Amino acid sequence: MTGGHDVSRVRQAHVDWVVERLTPRDWSILTDLDRLRLLTGSQLERLHFPDLHDRSRSVVRWRVLKRLTDWRVISPLSRRVGGSKRGSAGAAYTLDSVGLRLIQLQDGIGAHQQVRRSALPGERFLGHILAGSELFVRLVEQARTGAGKLADYRAEPRSWQPDGLGGWLKPDAYIRLVGGGVEDNYFVEIDRATEHISTISRKVTVYLDFYRRGQLGPHGIMPRVLFVAPDGSRRDALKRMIESNPGHLDLFIVETEATAARSLFMELTS
Repeated sequence: MTGGHDVSRVRQAHVDWVVERLTPRDWSILTDLDRLRLLTGSQLERLHFPDLHDRSRSVVRWRVLKRLTDWRVISPLSRRVGGSKRGSAGAAYTLDSVGLRLIQLQDGIGAHQQVRRSALPGERFLGHILAGSELFVRLVEQARTGAGKLADYRAEPRSWQPDGLGGWLKPDAYIRLVGGGVEDNYFVEIDRATEHISTISRKVTVYLDFYRRGQLGPHGIMPRVLFVAPDGSRRDALKRMIESNPGHLDLFIVETEATAARSLFMELTS
C-alpha cells in the first residue's frame, strides 16, 4: 500500500539477515499485517505488547516498529488516517518489501515469483480497512478475558466465498469463535455510514439469496451476518431496515464498533 516496488528486487542476502534476527513477536506482527493489511501503531501495541506497563509499552513498541521499519519489514503510510494520534502510535503500518518477501517464503512461494505492493488507496477505503482491524483487535482483547477463543479471522479477500452462481459473496471479514463446546460463525459487513441505507438493503438481499440457495461458508456452515455500525444511531437505522425486509431476520445481527466483540462472546457463552 505504499507504492509499486517489485518485491523480487529485495536482496536475498538482506532477507536472510532479517530472518536470523526476527523474534517471535516480530513474526506475529508480520502475520497480523498479512492478515489485515493495515494496523495502526496503537492497534499493534494492544495486540503485541499487552503485558508491559503503559510507559514501557509505548517505548518498546516504538523501538520494535522502528527496527522493523529500518529493516523494510513494515512501512508507515505516507499520511495519517482520520486525524489519528501523533507519533508511531497514530501511524498506520503495512508490510514493506522485505515483509512481503518473508510472507512469500512462509507460504512456499519461490523468489522468482513477483509480488508488488499495492498502491495506496483513498482515505475512505483506508478508514474502512482500519475499522475491520479494530474489530479484530477488540476480539483478541475480549478473548484474553477467558470469554472464548477467536479460532479464525479472515479479512477480505480471504473472507470471500463462491456464491454458487459463478461469482463471489464478498463479506468484509469472516469470524469463527469457539468456547464451551460451542462454535459461532459470522460474515462481517463493516458499515461506516458512508453508504445509503438502500445500498445496505441490497446487501441484505444478497445474503438472504445466498442462504436460501443453500450456500455455505467456511467449515461447511452458513454464518450469521454481523453488521458493525459506527454508532448507536446508525445501528438503529440498520436494524429498522433489516426488520422491514421479509426473510430470516435471525440471520442478521447489528452491533456498534464499541459493543460488537463483547456481544459476540456473550452470545457464544449464553
